[in-house]
Amino acid sequence: MVYLIISLLTVALLIFALVDLITSDNSQIKHLPKLVWVLIILFFPLVGSIVWLLAGKDRSPVSEGWGSFGDPNRQRDVAPKSTTEQELEALDREIEFHEKQDRIKRLEAELEKKRQNRPEN
Repeated sequence: MVYLIISLLTVALLIFALVDLITSDNSQIKHLPKLVWVLIILFFPLVGSIVWLLAGKDRSPVSEGWGSFGDPNRQRDVAPKSTTEQELEALDREIEFHEKQDRIKRLEAELEKKRQNRPEN
């Protein structure tokens, strides 16, 4: 009975370590590539899982903000922009749009001139 419990705990630890490894971002993994860690955990289930949990992953606290819930890439400054910043961004997008439209019109006019000047066969 004791051996069964030890075996189940080892398998549970193995599964936990593999899931933790696979779901970890590559920037959090220390010392070895992800594939090597998978092989270590699979070939040495008990020792490999313990080593992974203790030394394989950077478990430093997440920077200030919302904590460690969700995608770490979403953890950025979430302070709302002021109205003037939003207006400036909207104006920049509008200026860029009109510049592109003007360039398209110039290129179309240039193409039309080339078509008119081309000798017909």
